[in-house]
Amino acid sequence: MLDQQDNYVTADGRTIGGTMMEMRNITLRFGGVVAIKDISFDIREGEIRAIIGPNGAGKSSMLNVISGFYHPQEGEVWFRGSKRPSMKPYEVARQGIARTFQNIALFEGMSVLDNVMTGRLTNMKTGLLAQAMWRGKAQREETENREAVEKIIDFLEIQHIRKTPVGRLPYGLKKRVELARALAAEPKLLLLDEPMAGMNVEEKEDMSRFILDVNDEYGTTIALIEHDMGVVMDLSDRVVVMDYGKKIGDGTPAEILANQAVIDAYLGVAHD
Repeated sequence: MLDQQDNYVTADGRTIGGTMMEMRNITLRFGGVVAIKDISFDIREGEIRAIIGPNGAGKSSMLNVISGFYHPQEGEVWFRGSKRPSMKPYEVARQGIARTFQNIALFEGMSVLDNVMTGRLTNMKTGLLAQAMWRGKAQREETENREAVEKIIDFLEIQHIRKTPVGRLPYGLKKRVELARALAAEPKLLLLDEPMAGMNVEEKEDMSRFILDVNDEYGTTIALIEHDMGVVMDLSDRVVVMDYGKKIGDGTPAEILANQAVIDAYLGVAHD
């Protein structure tokens, strides 16, 4: 069995490193409702880690714990070898964690370019007055950030809509713009909450390709929630399965497909 810090090379030639994040015995309650109960798992450097389970299993709540939006009553979050204190979402973002949302959260009246630029806020160091005057350091910073954003727009093949208001775009392209905005923050860990939801087959194929490219070319570690099992099994290095707030499986896609508890609770595959 591999140690948590051992590197290994996947079948497609990617290197998976040691543990980047650990969720240790996480319990999250809302009043008398237990959304997450004593769950532990890790996310390794460079991998694509899927979190799956039926509706109401607690998957989005777990993603909200990772991103700092929710604070668990019990358990610890460790990031890059250090225990993370209670932090606000913008402080977590500054650590190098970015996310997309199950329900698209873009500025509908702004252009694609301006929406993606908002992802650079954590990289902007000059003050409001300097930015208003737009001289010297502020001007250089703005130019550098725009160059970074244009590269991401090219990477995700949305050059042709860069000046289009987001509200006029079809659903699949809005999802891609949201991915671009998250990438603009230059995350070390990218959280994707149902990136394929509501997409047709062609849009899913495009998004799957971009997720693989982000992981491969940027070296970004990815944790994603997804209901399409074909996508999960094709993309993921490891999968953690939740049901009613508990962890019922954790392993490679092949191990999950053979896990009887997962089959009974979620996959529904016929068995003898």
